[in-house]
Amino acid sequence: MSKLRINIDGIEVTGCKGQTILQVAMENGIEIPNLCHDDRLKVYGACGLCVVEVEGVPKLLRACATEVSDNMVVTTRSERIDQSRKTTLELMLANHTGDCKAPCQLACPAETDCQGYVGLIANGEYEEAVSLIKDKLPLPASIGRVCPHPCEDACRRNLVDKPVAIAALKRFVGDIVLEKGSDLKTDINPPTGKKVAIIGGGPSGLTCAYFLAREGHYAVIYEAMPKAGGMLRYGIPQYRLPKDVLDMEIDIIKETGVEINTGIKIGKDLSLDYLRENYDAVYIAIGAWQSTDIRCKGEDLKGVLGGIDFLVNVARKKPVELGEKVAVIGGGNTAMDAARTAVRLGAKKVMVIYRRTEQEMPAEELEIREAREEGVEFNFLLAPIEIIGEDGHVSKMRCQRMKMGEPDASGRRRPIPVEGEEVTLEVDTVIAAIGQKVDASGLGEIGLTKKGTIQYNERTFQTSIEGVFAGGDSAAGPGIAIEAIAQGKKAAGVICGYLEGKVVPVSERFYVKQEGLTEEDFKDEEVKPRVDFKVMESAARKRNFLEVADRYTEEDAKAEAKRCMECGCGDVFDCKLLAYSNQYNVESNKFAGIKTETDADDKHPFIDRNPDKCVLCGLCVRTCSEVTGITALCVAERGFDTIVTTPFRMQLKDTNCIACGQCVSVCPVGALQERLTIEKSVPVEQVETPSLCSYCSMGCNTNLATRGNMLIRSLPNRESKVDNGLLCIKGRFGFDYVQSEARLTKPMIRINGELKEVTF
Repeated sequence: MSKLRINIDGIEVTGCKGQTILQVAMENGIEIPNLCHDDRLKVYGACGLCVVEVEGVPKLLRACATEVSDNMVVTTRSERIDQSRKTTLELMLANHTGDCKAPCQLACPAETDCQGYVGLIANGEYEEAVSLIKDKLPLPASIGRVCPHPCEDACRRNLVDKPVAIAALKRFVGDIVLEKGSDLKTDINPPTGKKVAIIGGGPSGLTCAYFLAREGHYAVIYEAMPKAGGMLRYGIPQYRLPKDVLDMEIDIIKETGVEINTGIKIGKDLSLDYLRENYDAVYIAIGAWQSTDIRCKGEDLKGVLGGIDFLVNVARKKPVELGEKVAVIGGGNTAMDAARTAVRLGAKKVMVIYRRTEQEMPAEELEIREAREEGVEFNFLLAPIEIIGEDGHVSKMRCQRMKMGEPDASGRRRPIPVEGEEVTLEVDTVIAAIGQKVDASGLGEIGLTKKGTIQYNERTFQTSIEGVFAGGDSAAGPGIAIEAIAQGKKAAGVICGYLEGKVVPVSERFYVKQEGLTEEDFKDEEVKPRVDFKVMESAARKRNFLEVADRYTEEDAKAEAKRCMECGCGDVFDCKLLAYSNQYNVESNKFAGIKTETDADDKHPFIDRNPDKCVLCGLCVRTCSEVTGITALCVAERGFDTIVTTPFRMQLKDTNCIACGQCVSVCPVGALQERLTIEKSVPVEQVETPSLCSYCSMGCNTNLATRGNMLIRSLPNRESKVDNGLLCIKGRFGFDYVQSEARLTKPMIRINGELKEVTF
């Protein structure tokens, strides 16, 4: 057969008469997006993504349906083509309903795969859970203790009962690996010869160093304090985060090759210029260690302390004289830490003074409740206007009564003074925990914002100085530890690109989300009480700095993990629609309208069908008919009401479906998925291992998909000559016997009625 010469994107290739542009491109490793093509099926051209330009033809042509000709010149990417594909994708998304990622993961600043590690814990895969967490953050046991868990606020179980205890599960699995030990080792790339200096050994600096080290770069931390850990060590009390736990996690970071030098302050012991001269890049993560002023008369009196200063002194075991009556000004977690620490140091009366109501307090609800249990008094709608002293030491504090007005820029209602109403409190110590600011002294010519934070590009982390990057509280402003960790990881990615000669800005990935769901949408969901961890009795805990919260038992952890409702799509790692949507920068709601809603609970034992995700590519219907010879699926209705369904709208299990799973294999968007036989379904990346089905003597080829000790799926091998990529019900779904504890794992022979182990 004579060969035809074709030019695709400037590459000279050959094809045969009768072949399509798409077939020739695929043979030569040239990507043309498509959702509806399968080389076993007749051309259908349903998705419209494979459009290309052909020289001499004014309109766009579908590559899957256009045969090649001699000397044809094809272009697969241009502004016109990209716009067409983008519009096509946006039209598909207009009627595609679901959640690519679970709301908990999308709410996590570090993008931790909450659903993934919770599901792995439910399946007893603790090392795999820690490995998944460490893809985003290196301190699971520490962060599991202190994170105010925005993930739980987003958890859909809030619409049923109470959120899954995501943070406590992170702590559980982090502790399990720390205490039991593990063979879990971080994959580290070969050394690159590049060196990066990190100023600050707090959450952001440690995280940046960890991910740089994983990429093979030599990361060196310079920390001003005696030990690394930043606010995790010096700003969070021992009763919330035992420092031996933090030390163990920092030691694991050091095992990746990270060097930590403590007691070195930049600008005093070393200069920024020295680091720039001796390192290929510098990352500044110095945190926000200065307490914000109260801005009232008398705040310079003895006995008036900053919240952070107070907590740091306690952490460093420096003497702190509080007296009997302590007032803590502020409503955040630092204020709660200061108040509860004052209780433990022996203060007889500890008062929290907050200018708004309890509903507006930013502190975690758990922290407020436990502070109350320990005897802390709360005084709301009060604001200090003067601190009064005797002999140079604080003795009283005048406070203004407040009332709530209209919302301010933060969205919270603004407190307004009530004229003529004041309260005077007798106090021995005033602790101001109303905010923190950055001390950038010693950093030379580094640019600062009006707020005193380091000036930086939020997408590239670059500062005003070449090769110097910044992140964490010192750049983004004071926040929670998980936000600083998120910045450290993202900055590490940008710095890696910079070291290779190209700065790639951080961009937000597109995901399909379901919004506006209510309790009514989950009315059929079973109520499952949250498994709360045990907490030391208040009378005992307020007398010492021992850790307040106990961790889960394995049974409790698994039970709590199984409460997850599996919001995220199980096909998220393979979904072609998601991959193309990000490649072409779609606008998710450009063609938003009324979406088709279907009720297709087939109760099929092996196949989970969700028509709300279907994009009408037709692959499942045509594969069922043309490849397997079965017609269990069909297309019904017309126009905007068109859906893929079963004949006469029967349940799939009641059709002539033979459960070969071919429809699942070809679905590009997760509208058809396997019903997994593991303890708890969990979308995680899997390892595929070639194998043979052992049910009969045919020798059908399979690819077994696993994660840890879980056998998750048995997939057909499209290259198999034995079965032509087809599996029967047993080869596709009958592997669950492998999960049985009674399965033989060693060669055995029955001798005199008793099984005895022998050699192979």
